[in-house]
Amino acid sequence: MPRTYTVKEIFYTLQGEGAQSGTPAVFVRFAGCNLWSGREEDRVEAVCQFCDTDFVGVGPDGGRFDAVGLAGAARAAGPAELVVCTGGEPLLQLDGEAIEALHAEGFRVAVETNGTVLAPEGIDWICVSPKAGAEWVQRSGNELKLVFPQAELMPDCLPTGLAFEHYFLQPMDGPCLRVNMEAAIEYCLANPKWRLSVQTHKIVGLR
Repeated sequence: MPRTYTVKEIFYTLQGEGAQSGTPAVFVRFAGCNLWSGREEDRVEAVCQFCDTDFVGVGPDGGRFDAVGLAGAARAAGPAELVVCTGGEPLLQLDGEAIEALHAEGFRVAVETNGTVLAPEGIDWICVSPKAGAEWVQRSGNELKLVFPQAELMPDCLPTGLAFEHYFLQPMDGPCLRVNMEAAIEYCLANPKWRLSVQTHKIVGLR
């Protein structure tokens, strides 16, 4: 039996965050996460309590696919060269077979992960966004995107030995966004290793 991947949604848009902001991309949002069930009644006890994404179940533009079907659905969604595998936590499902099928459709494969699962071989772009209180094992990649502030995971207290090309602070959304934005800007100005990541898709009204 071929493996089946459960996908919340597949859609074509512009990447809104990080180093590839503004790049046309097909987003494949895998269902499920290991840091929160996705249900509001469980949020208060979740490891990650600030997630703003619906990754539960299968949506109207998602489905359950084998690897070839997943890649074909991604290609049908749009003409981009970049596919962004996200979640939830995509590395609970994304594996070598799916990566190979996406490559066969002409995609560069990117992943946005919380870093609690080691990335399989073959991914072209790895963005790690660690969460306080979660065991962090993927400590290398293309970009580190730290939601800021997290009281138990501040930039000054990160572990040594990280190996990323780009380091981003992304102000935590919510009622304190303005204050968080100002604090992130101040930190980046004082620590030029870090760059500001703004969720531009929310500003311009993209999905």
